[in-house]
Amino acid sequence: MTVGQHPRSAAPGYTAPHSVPPTVRRPGPPPVGPPPTARLRSGGPGRPPKAPRPRHRVRNWTLGVLGALVLLPLLAFVVGWMIFKVPAIQDQGIVQTATYNFAGGEPIAVVRPKDSNDNNINRNIVTIDKVPAHVRQAVLAAEDRTFYSNQGFDPVGIARAIYNQLTGGVGGGSTITQQYVKVSTGQDQASLWRKYREIIVSIKISKELTKDQILENYLNTVYFGRGAYGIQAAAQAYFHKDVGQLSITEGAMLAGMIQSPSALDPMKNPAGNTIRWNYTLDQMQAAGFLPPAERSQQKFPDDVQPAAPVGAGVPADDRYHIYERAEAELRANGITQDQIDTGGLVVTTTIDANRQKAAVDAVNKVMKSQPANLRTALVAVDPRTGAIQAYYGGSNGPGIDYAGDAVTRPPGSTFKPFVVAAALQNVNGFGLGTQYQGTSPMVIAGTKVANSDGDSCDECTVMSAMTHSTNTVFYQIAVQVGATTVAQTAHAAGIPDNLLPNPTGGISLGDKPVHVVDMASAYGTFAADGQRFDPHIVQKVVAADGRVLLDRSVTPVGGQSVFPQQLARNVTESMLDVAGTSGFALAGGRTAAAKTGTNQLGETRDNRDAWTVGYTPSLSAAVWVGTDKSDPIRTRTGKVVYGATLPGPIWQAFMNAALKDDDQDEFSPYEPMGTAAYANNGGGSSYGEPPATASNSDDGDKNDNGDDSDKKKDKKKKRDDNDDGDNALLFPPSDLARLGRSDG
Repeated sequence: MTVGQHPRSAAPGYTAPHSVPPTVRRPGPPPVGPPPTARLRSGGPGRPPKAPRPRHRVRNWTLGVLGALVLLPLLAFVVGWMIFKVPAIQDQGIVQTATYNFAGGEPIAVVRPKDSNDNNINRNIVTIDKVPAHVRQAVLAAEDRTFYSNQGFDPVGIARAIYNQLTGGVGGGSTITQQYVKVSTGQDQASLWRKYREIIVSIKISKELTKDQILENYLNTVYFGRGAYGIQAAAQAYFHKDVGQLSITEGAMLAGMIQSPSALDPMKNPAGNTIRWNYTLDQMQAAGFLPPAERSQQKFPDDVQPAAPVGAGVPADDRYHIYERAEAELRANGITQDQIDTGGLVVTTTIDANRQKAAVDAVNKVMKSQPANLRTALVAVDPRTGAIQAYYGGSNGPGIDYAGDAVTRPPGSTFKPFVVAAALQNVNGFGLGTQYQGTSPMVIAGTKVANSDGDSCDECTVMSAMTHSTNTVFYQIAVQVGATTVAQTAHAAGIPDNLLPNPTGGISLGDKPVHVVDMASAYGTFAADGQRFDPHIVQKVVAADGRVLLDRSVTPVGGQSVFPQQLARNVTESMLDVAGTSGFALAGGRTAAAKTGTNQLGETRDNRDAWTVGYTPSLSAAVWVGTDKSDPIRTRTGKVVYGATLPGPIWQAFMNAALKDDDQDEFSPYEPMGTAAYANNGGGSSYGEPPATASNSDDGDKNDNGDDSDKKKDKKKKRDDNDDGDNALLFPPSDLARLGRSDG
């Protein structure tokens, strides 16, 4: 083979092909237009590209699915972490029971607020340290043994729940953390969205709260049946005891019911409840919470109550008005309705249970056979603190509270002590022995005023006029001092500033409506020697978490000195003979200052309101009798009701019962102001009658004529309990129209 010869040319018989000389390309112009289609490796020139092979499609699809399975849950987790908040038991506004108690701790009302579905909720939140360890362990054994080690959710349980959702099954595997999320958010629908939210929030809760905090919240929100939400309410509902008193077997019974509380009530389904009870105890043993020997000794509780306590709710009697006023006082002190509904408040009132009973008994005793249209109110206040000791606004429950702010009625002659106080403070030389003409009728400052039933005295001392309620005397004093001054004095004593508008001389006879509670309180200012304490019915408020929202021992009400001791004591002295003269003196000779009053019905001889207000050094009480529509008030025998007819005996019966175990305390020493009055020891009164005439004074200088020996006996009138009274008749000179009435 020569150089350049084709390898095959050397073979025998080989014939070389026709030789073509090579073509030599010469450079030409550049191509115009797009380049020709590139030749694919798998195809020739101008052929279309081939589709990806099937194995490539599978690979890409698989990678996409795997990416979605990783990225979408991660994205969902991040989004959920950002938008779902951890539900705190206070932040979620979980309603719970509020309890109102007497001062001694006896219950008045157990208020169960309504949830979003208008269901009454029975819940009392307790801290976890109040729940015995064996009760907590029973709940863990029955619901989530791995609670203290899991991350807030159970992957196996979640998978089972998702499978059940997709296949139409029921049931799931929620941990205690997930259950708490469900009940605290109110999201209990069977859906994958709810499970998604539960998982995210459960993980967040496990990061933000301790396990004890989560368990505490769960124990206070989970439902146990019988309307009981939370372990404390459940202990009361099934065993009538607090959670701290539950035994192992009782705790196991309650824990076993969480799965299906209404269906497992031991009174309705004892067999099913027993199965769950045994299951819970077995799980406690398996978890190491309960030794085998102790497990074998457990017996099913024999003290299960047939029903929840019946004392829950607000009683529809006189106690309703106590609750109503207490709740209003909470709001007035900045405690919101939301706090009342969700704070698990324990409200301790100032009401003494025994004195409240005394008030109810006194009203029932005196009024039991009287006409049905008569209404009664009684309020008693401790003058040393302003604490309301008894509050009777009627027995009509949610009806009208006749003792409180909803009703105002003219107090009649019970307003006369404020006239005396104004004069003592503003009239030079004025005293209980100061004389005034007490004839009847008299025209005073253009108004004709008359006493009751022709009562009259040529010259009456102030004390005598108070004892016999001589209207013409007090009208003169009011005109002398000024009606506005009398109103200001009453305001200082405790009558609210929004009452007594545009006073005239008629204020001396009580023509301006007031509240019963305010009269008890204002009289209490005189009993306390001029120290004013505003009336209040709430002593202390404690939330379920232990926070003290209000404590009167720390923040007392009032306590301001509005009158000098001497002045207040002189007002007290002016009323010391009224109760004895009117026939309702207190038992055992107990000293008391009191005044009666009535309000006349138009121009008739009837009355529409009757009052008695009085006090000892430790208790001030006001009693009112009237009707809803200001009808004539008459006894069952048809006699006109006066202050000493029905209110007086009610006041007497109440005070005797309320004070029966108390020492007979005395008022502070009496030092007369101005012209003095002298009372003898025989129950009647004799008064100095100096010739001096009282005059207005800005400095209140006194003119004490206590040594004046010129005395005379005032005529004493013993009134019958059923028809006593002095009717103050006011006649404008033009038409002699009657404007008012007052009695003593």
